[in-house]
Amino acid sequence: MKSYLYAFFALLLVSCGSSGQNDVGEINNDLTGNEIKIDSFEDEKVSGITCHIAHFDRSVIDRLRKGSWFENPSNGSINCEQTGPIVIGDIDRGKSGETLVKQKQALWFKTLSVRRVYDAEADTLIYLIYSKEVVEGSAKMSLSTVSLYGRDVTWKE
Repeated sequence: MKSYLYAFFALLLVSCGSSGQNDVGEINNDLTGNEIKIDSFEDEKVSGITCHIAHFDRSVIDRLRKGSWFENPSNGSINCEQTGPIVIGDIDRGKSGETLVKQKQALWFKTLSVRRVYDAEADTLIYLIYSKEVVEGSAKMSLSTVSLYGRDVTWKE
């Protein structure tokens, strides 16, 4: 029975923090095995844009030591660049934009999300990574912009 319980907890630990994106890099942060992970993803509705996000992944040792078994910090950073011809599909042009990525940071009520917002006045795509946490709000965020000004951009709708 004890081995089933350990296997269950190990499975839950693995499920926290996986972004489902392309893993690009892992940097060991300290002796306990904490890592900074770097993932990439392409915007599905805007071809020619690649984004890289960096986020923290807690080690088993750190989880045991601090008692937060099923939780990663809500820290994230993002950078997006043109990596090919830009072709923009049917994107949400409203002020709240649309969600591109949701990454669980805990078993319940904590995610790291990426949204794209189009700033028509500046002709710029804005990519925002932010934490969504019920108790502490969404104060941690980072953004990246891709100016479309002067670039050969195709709009398909």
